[in-house]
Amino acid sequence: MTATYTFDIFSSLDGYGSYNSPGDWGGYWGKQGPELLDRRFALYGEEQRMVYGANTYRAFAQMLASSTEESEVRDPWVTRMRNLPATVVSTTLQGPLDWPDATVASGDPVDIVARLKQESPVPLRSHGSLSLNRALMAAGLVDRVQVTIFPVLTGRTGAEPIFKGAADFDLELIEHRTLDGHTQELIYRPTLHG
Repeated sequence: MTATYTFDIFSSLDGYGSYNSPGDWGGYWGKQGPELLDRRFALYGEEQRMVYGANTYRAFAQMLASSTEESEVRDPWVTRMRNLPATVVSTTLQGPLDWPDATVASGDPVDIVARLKQESPVPLRSHGSLSLNRALMAAGLVDRVQVTIFPVLTGRTGAEPIFKGAADFDLELIEHRTLDGHTQELIYRPTLHG
């Protein structure tokens, strides 16, 4: 049996995964609420293996190292995510990593994730890791794209278009919910178009 792979991403309505801003947005673009945080906590309470690219791993490790226990960076779901077994796909990092239960896999990301999908007894999930996940989608390895859309437009401050340079895909909506009356969680099954 092949493990399910979910590409999990936060997005502004205009498709940005992050922003260049002098602090006026804050985490979650300032739109988090109890339903969102409870949903994330439940998602990351399930048994699964995380998959990160090197840049996302570095960003998460730096963000967590510079945070305090009270900051939103340390929301309970993030702590759960950090404590899940993880594979960091990288040709530049070497272990051991400053991350509980994380290993580095060096080589072609498509080959690494294809092997993980065959061998993993639990589902695989990646939060962020844009370039890694665009390559995995093009290779047909992503089973679900889970986009949490926050009710903001970041045309001026948006920094990373999530799907810039990605292949074309048809998306089948398989699940959706509204959180806190304004944030949309959409889960799609992607199929390469054409």
